[in-house]
Amino acid sequence: MIAQAPSNNARCLRLLASVAFVTVLAAVTVGCKTAQSPEPPASLAMASATGADGERRPRSAVGAERYRANPNDPAAAINYAQTLRGLGQRSQAMAVLEQASIQHSTNMEVLGAYGRALADLGNYQQALDVLNRAHPSDRPDWRILSVQGAVLDQMGRHEEAQRYYATALKLVPGEASVLSNYGLSYALSKDMVRAEMTLRRATARSSDPRMRQNLALVIGLQGRFAEAESIARADLPADDAAAKVAYLQQILAQQNGLQSPQQSNQPAGRAGRS
Repeated sequence: MIAQAPSNNARCLRLLASVAFVTVLAAVTVGCKTAQSPEPPASLAMASATGADGERRPRSAVGAERYRANPNDPAAAINYAQTLRGLGQRSQAMAVLEQASIQHSTNMEVLGAYGRALADLGNYQQALDVLNRAHPSDRPDWRILSVQGAVLDQMGRHEEAQRYYATALKLVPGEASVLSNYGLSYALSKDMVRAEMTLRRATARSSDPRMRQNLALVIGLQGRFAEAESIARADLPADDAAAKVAYLQQILAQQNGLQSPQQSNQPAGRAGRS
């Protein structure tokens, strides 16, 4: 049996589903003061540290040594897991945090980080179960509410997700990372007008390139290609920005019946990483 190419509607939704939800849980669990904490690139995670003997060693090795020296320290487990995640070793990060959550079953920071790690691996229902325990009902944490919303969006439960974002914004009105996730949620539920409006509010409050790329995507999916390319060029080389917009044009042209459908070899790509 020959597999059929995905429909253009499905491809649009898949493209939207691949964009970056701006999660800020890492900022809580490692004690950063900034509201946003992008995933550290490999070049940063692999930065060297000087040991007692003066030898330069990868930061991942230093984090592993600290964790092994005191595996019962929740902060050491969280920081080591974050380093592993930055290196793309998400299964290992989840394993570290799973062990920490067993040892520290009431530690909110550990539970928050563990829930995020589960979501990274697509274990969405388990992630929600853990995140529900990561903040008390009488003292909700807006960061975790935003992560819970992002998980629900990945599960296709967009109306539920939007309620979480709305609750988070009551705690931190105008928080850009929550607005960005809220805007993507509207886009996933095909409400492009609200999606654009909300993402514009997010980009007005933050210089995070992921938010601009998400806005460019939503504008492009409405057929305003020149405007989308102009926004994308703020963070991408001109050729990359043009290629992304050309791919959007192809999808929308096929969807509107302006050319015969054919499966594209151009990858959708991600606006960024959460």
